[in-house]
Amino acid sequence: MSEKSTQLFKESGGKLLTFLIGEQEYGIQILEAREVVGLMEIDPVPQTPKFMKGVINLRGKIIPVIDLRSKFGMEQGQGSSESCIVVVDIQGKLTGTIVDFLVGVVTIEEKDFEDSPDLGANINTMFITGMAKLDKRVIIVLDMENVLSNEELVLVHADH
Repeated sequence: MSEKSTQLFKESGGKLLTFLIGEQEYGIQILEAREVVGLMEIDPVPQTPKFMKGVINLRGKIIPVIDLRSKFGMEQGQGSSESCIVVVDIQGKLTGTIVDFLVGVVTIEEKDFEDSPDLGANINTMFITGMAKLDKRVIIVLDMENVLSNEELVLVHADH
């Protein structure tokens, strides 16, 4: 088991906060999730990567917001009343991530979890901690530290 998987079961108790991006369900370790807020006005920041939507002012804190669809190279969604911002805490830095639909909290068992599968030589799985099987669902468990990799986080947080 990888360090991330161990953390998932030891520290987060197998609990994931899950959400949809398009038709696919994704999960993040519950310990990384801080709060979920409705879509609000996002102020663009010049000279930032395309997936960086801008910043929000959340109760006096400036928080950068990224669009996971854009980050994952998916086509842009319309954004609906179900879209929301999941605020995550990675290495003490708060970052908002736009998701299409919040599903909720699920608890997975170790037996239903597989470390990052080998999807072939050309598939980059660095964003994935593993896959969880739940009933008929497959939840892709994201490695948020890699999704918001250090270089990008440094860029995003440089001015704050």
